[in-house]
Amino acid sequence: MEASQFKSDQYVRFCPGCGDHAICMALQKAMAQIGIPTHQTVVISGIGCSSRMPHYLNTYGFNTIHGRGGAIATGVKTSHPELNVWQMTGDGDCLAIGGNHFIHEIRRNVDLNICLFNNRIYGLTKGQYSPTSPKGFVSKSSPFGTVERPFVPAELVLGARGTFFARTLDVDMPTTVDTMVQAQEHKGASVIECLVNCVIFNNGTHNWIADRETRAEHSIVLKHGEKMIFGANRDKGLALDYSAGVMPKLIVVPADDERVLVHNAKEQDPTLHRMLAMMGQERFLEDQKVNAELNAELPVALGVIRNVEAETYDQAVNQQIVDIQSQSKVTEFDQLMMTLEHWEM
Repeated sequence: MEASQFKSDQYVRFCPGCGDHAICMALQKAMAQIGIPTHQTVVISGIGCSSRMPHYLNTYGFNTIHGRGGAIATGVKTSHPELNVWQMTGDGDCLAIGGNHFIHEIRRNVDLNICLFNNRIYGLTKGQYSPTSPKGFVSKSSPFGTVERPFVPAELVLGARGTFFARTLDVDMPTTVDTMVQAQEHKGASVIECLVNCVIFNNGTHNWIADRETRAEHSIVLKHGEKMIFGANRDKGLALDYSAGVMPKLIVVPADDERVLVHNAKEQDPTLHRMLAMMGQERFLEDQKVNAELNAELPVALGVIRNVEAETYDQAVNQQIVDIQSQSKVTEFDQLMMTLEHWEM
């Protein structure tokens, strides 16, 4: 299939330079590569810049109310498990008003593909701080700097016992497309944190890893079964240091060091996955100055960080229905009514 088959006839209204353009194109490319027909694909969204996405894809779609994309997507997938369901959401729509739905669709492991656009700002409502804005961030709703500690999406996903978490950059099209394809192949709730730039209200928020000249030094694209190597010259690797105390910590070593780790995205224990996902996030936490000094060399992890198998909610619900129907002696609605408490008048 061709990416053009998944493009709608609607004018794309993202601001010029917005990172959402790249994610939209990547999704069209990924859907073409996946090969599931447009009439078997559904794109659900809430409210926000990212939630315009159903209008720009030639698939079935539903633009729901603020924060409720996860609830609708869960209902669609559970009632029609044969459909390929994608949820488009943002750091405001998903982690603020929609936070409850988000953690429970992950906990339930509904077979959805969730693209979480993170630009660390409320873009559609013109520049208020969001749940992922760094502490001290100055915005229209925090003119003296927000005093709130931000969410790290990876921590929420892993805390909710997530089975798939990945992270990608708007300026890295190949990794984004590959990550989306892997998300579709995964059976369960697949969460992709898409780091996107809001050129109007938070321009350059990801520059320290998105900049072409420094990206290779500040980020690492993890691939299952491959060594964790990065750097402009591919001369650095990640290893565990067990000498720092009770808990080991990730350190940077030469690429030819025998301690360099091989990425295992399918490890059930999420301990190392969390360590990898948290690299570089110290810049946005309350104790950022202390942690930044300790982990200054660690790159930000991109690609698929966690990908493990578990029973899906939609599979379990529909199997339960089949099992109960096979054991029931009731075959008609009138019979069902007579099994309940009733009176004759």
